[in-house]
Amino acid sequence: MEKRKQYLVTGGAGFIGSNYVHRLLARGEKVVIYDNFSRGGAPRNLEWLKAEFGEKAFDVIVGDVRDASRIAETAQKSDVIVHLAGQVAVTTSVTDPRDDFESNALGTFNVLEAARASGRNPIFIYASTNKVYGGMEEVELFEEPTRWRYKDLVTGCPETQPLDFHSPYGCSKGAGDQYVRDYARIYDLPTVVFRQSCIYGPRQFGIEDQGWVAWFIIAAVMGRDITIYGDGKQVRDILHVNDLINAYDLAVEKIDIARGQVYNLGGGPSNVMSIWAEFGPRLEKLLGDTIEVARGDWRPGDQRVFYADVSKARNELGWEPKIGVEDGVNKLFEWVKANKNLF
Repeated sequence: MEKRKQYLVTGGAGFIGSNYVHRLLARGEKVVIYDNFSRGGAPRNLEWLKAEFGEKAFDVIVGDVRDASRIAETAQKSDVIVHLAGQVAVTTSVTDPRDDFESNALGTFNVLEAARASGRNPIFIYASTNKVYGGMEEVELFEEPTRWRYKDLVTGCPETQPLDFHSPYGCSKGAGDQYVRDYARIYDLPTVVFRQSCIYGPRQFGIEDQGWVAWFIIAAVMGRDITIYGDGKQVRDILHVNDLINAYDLAVEKIDIARGQVYNLGGGPSNVMSIWAEFGPRLEKLLGDTIEVARGDWRPGDQRVFYADVSKARNELGWEPKIGVEDGVNKLFEWVKANKNLF
């Protein structure tokens, strides 16, 4: 029987983190959650995990990744570190770039150093972002009635697309991305970088500047104001959180292949949607009502089009998205309706 692994999940009470922790606990792994509980949904997610598994099923360390000594102490016995903690919004990074840098660039460095200092050579998974590719202004686009699309990148943006960090958030996440990648080369740490597209699913307490799929659904169900920035025809590939954490599991399982690698993870070309010209009518149909929206200017670093070429993850890890847009969005809409008390 395989020995249970000890997982350290930074940001483990967040949206992605709590979903992954739930899966790990359900299959009997040992888990330490490290979280500063700065996000509004984190306490609610922690209560959910306690209700599901009991308070003694996992350990919780209230800490910040900017605290190098605390994360180093916490990481000492880890077999796998899944680094999800950090500042998550482009707009917030523009308003407060120092906090963004310290949370993301310095925070990731601290977690990497904690992994290296542990002496256990833990598997290290880093949640990076498609924002490391910047606006991709040199990539030619076509405008269609309800969306923008790539002219030539038919299968989506590959990992070989030049990096072009745009916005403080892009810079801080990109710095972490490259540090994590290089620690595999310099220190032989088994690290994996996942450049993630728009992730959505249950336990996501989306806000206006982050987690747009959840935010639009929550706002529509709760009758809150919605503002569309830009023309609403921006295209994204959306990926259900269950598909995302399948990739985390596969990276751990196939670490001999995945170590030192970078993978784009998104819904890919088959799961693309424009953020309002196409998502709006879909949401109105689910709601059974029209939705009035306000309009705002384009925001810095907002790509007109991003969808990932996920063929590298498919070829090397045997991973691909299994939950389609319609099924995933419908399920999230039903989850929000059933859990109005959380919002």
